[in-house]
Amino acid sequence: MSGSKAYLEHVAIWVKDIQWHIRFFEDVLGMSMREVEGTVDAPRQYWTLGGLQFIHAPQHEGPEGRLAHLGVMCEDLEAALAAAQAYGVSEMPQGRNWLRLPDGLAVELIQSTPASCVAQALSINPRAEA
Repeated sequence: MSGSKAYLEHVAIWVKDIQWHIRFFEDVLGMSMREVEGTVDAPRQYWTLGGLQFIHAPQHEGPEGRLAHLGVMCEDLEAALAAAQAYGVSEMPQGRNWLRLPDGLAVELIQSTPASCVAQALSINPRAEA
């Protein structure tokens, strides 16, 4: 059994043209701004309602939209960190809640406040008929 219940809170991707991605996801899917680092006109990072994080990386060499990390909301961060140690993960320079998995995937663990919001999110069935 895991150390904590959790849900995927955001997916972070590197993009060369952040403004294009912002416009596309807002115009096509209604995923408006939740948070911005920098200014709206010149964002360095941009988070949408709906769980996307765009990281402006015009120099990035690789496929457009390459995964940067997964942001996972935990009801008990300490329990999740303790349980993760058995899996050979390593701490990343960003802090003890940033884990590098053995295959290279980066995962940011985030303590939910209140912890009950994880249970609420997990109780939603997005495929259920309204």
